[in-house]
Amino acid sequence: MLTLEKVNKYFFRNTLDERWAIRNLDLRVQGGEFITIVGSNGAGKTTVLNLISGNFFPDSGRVFINSEEVTKYPAFRRAHYLGRVFQNTYQGTAASLTIEENFAIAFRKGKPRGLRIAINDSMRKRFKTKLSEVGLGLENRLRDRVGLLSGGQRQALALLMATIGDPKVLLLDEHTANLDPKTAEKIMDLTNQLIRNDHLTALMITHDLSEALNFGTRTLMMDGGEIVLDISGEGRKKLTIPELLDRFSETRHKQFAEDRALLSTAKK
Repeated sequence: MLTLEKVNKYFFRNTLDERWAIRNLDLRVQGGEFITIVGSNGAGKTTVLNLISGNFFPDSGRVFINSEEVTKYPAFRRAHYLGRVFQNTYQGTAASLTIEENFAIAFRKGKPRGLRIAINDSMRKRFKTKLSEVGLGLENRLRDRVGLLSGGQRQALALLMATIGDPKVLLLDEHTANLDPKTAEKIMDLTNQLIRNDHLTALMITHDLSEALNFGTRTLMMDGGEIVLDISGEGRKKLTIPELLDRFSETRHKQFAEDRALLSTAKK
């Protein structure tokens, strides 16, 4: 479904500040996998998503989506393969447009352009059905501007928009990090429901180590642009957060350093 093969990415190439962002990374994701990704700041987590989405190109290596090599495809050429939700609740939706207009844009993403009615009754019915899954009453507010919604409502809308086009891969970049705990829990429940019900393949960055182990089917821990731990199956189900941190320390010979992750762990 998704393959990154010997991928390398530098920042500030050919300058005194040159550094590795991604180092010789191999990643193979099977259809239906829900992968959680953790790591300290600068570990390369978001860079991986940007390499998959086409926002960054690798300096070397290859990227495949659905068995097609997309290494040199810009983001717009990969759009029909991917759905993405960002940490910023204002990113991914258009505040000045209505809910149904935002949905229509998402629905048409990656499809051929032409003259047609932008929104018809069949589309509205589909939008309402999708929105009813959230339980926030948004199905009755199709013609309300998105700018009137709360951060949690906008993030729920962004998540639904990212999945309405049946993407091959769903990318989630700390999409609950800017929400209060109660709203974040609702968005994670919705995320899990959509991935499970729609049989989606997903990669989710999170700073919450508990979230990383309790959701999904596989957990990657990154450091210095490399995947240093790749855990799935029965071993992951039984793994505790202290054991995860111990395994990181044993592998990298240093302590895991991510204040938000450790703080979220201490609160549980």
